[in-house]
Amino acid sequence: MLGNHSSATEFYLLGSPELHHTLFATFFLFYSVTVMGNMIIIVIVCVDKRLQSPMYFFCHLSVLEILITSVAVPLMLWGLLLPGMQAISLTACSAQLYLYLSLGTSEFILMGVMAVDHYVAVCNPLRYNIIMNSHTCIWVVIVSWVFGFLFQIWPVCATFQLTFCKLNVVDHFLCDRGQLFKLSCDDSRFTQFVLFLMAVFVIIGPLIPTIISYTYIISTILKIPSASGRRKAFSTCASHFTFVVIGYGTCLFLYVKPKQTQAAEYNRVVSLMVLVVTPFLNPFIFTLRNDKFIKAFRDVMKRCCQLFKG
Repeated sequence: MLGNHSSATEFYLLGSPELHHTLFATFFLFYSVTVMGNMIIIVIVCVDKRLQSPMYFFCHLSVLEILITSVAVPLMLWGLLLPGMQAISLTACSAQLYLYLSLGTSEFILMGVMAVDHYVAVCNPLRYNIIMNSHTCIWVVIVSWVFGFLFQIWPVCATFQLTFCKLNVVDHFLCDRGQLFKLSCDDSRFTQFVLFLMAVFVIIGPLIPTIISYTYIISTILKIPSASGRRKAFSTCASHFTFVVIGYGTCLFLYVKPKQTQAAEYNRVVSLMVLVVTPFLNPFIFTLRNDKFIKAFRDVMKRCCQLFKG
């Protein structure tokens, strides 16, 4: 993947020069809650048969959240625990960037599919189990994972085919592509433009069916005569809609820009939103307003308590 075009054999991640211990404690808490919260979602969905409908099959989103945040946050925590520049090999840097982009691409596809899933649930409830059957869901999840990992092969290869002949210090806590372009002596304008088009395709592509689905969903909800019916229909989509707004909002600012070499401080702040803050909020977003999940969680806790007492 790397070829023989790079003069650098490793990079140094600069990260944050201040408040190491405070940032470590904060991000460790966020990361722990993210992993535990998403693990609870996965376990509850797998254990409780009431949640094993097509809509809850997309607990794969929780798997992706755990993997995405685990690609970079543990290394960032290690760097905060041991202040100073942290060395990362060229191979490890390329692997981190590839996994981060691939998992993110799969997540965007799954978000778009979930929007369509909610559209079918609200607008065609009688045909929901026929349209979103288990066979369809399995294929959708497989395609989202495979496409994400295949689609990002060329962007990562193109990035690491550049000649890194400048100071090999990455002003970031992970192998950020924009900062890698800054270290290159090659004319990378064409590559950056192609990567911009690919980022537009990855982010805007799933956003189109999401917008169309929610247009129909909102139109259908407004036609429901009773207030309780409208509230129930809206609660079905509220968590996913909130996730879409936060997820797309941060990633649009981070990736959909013609020039990849953005200000380092800007990239760090938005990356923290994507890798730390958003995954931390998602377990709460998806469970606190979900009555079925809360009931299933309570039932599982009761069974666990009974087992311990027995």
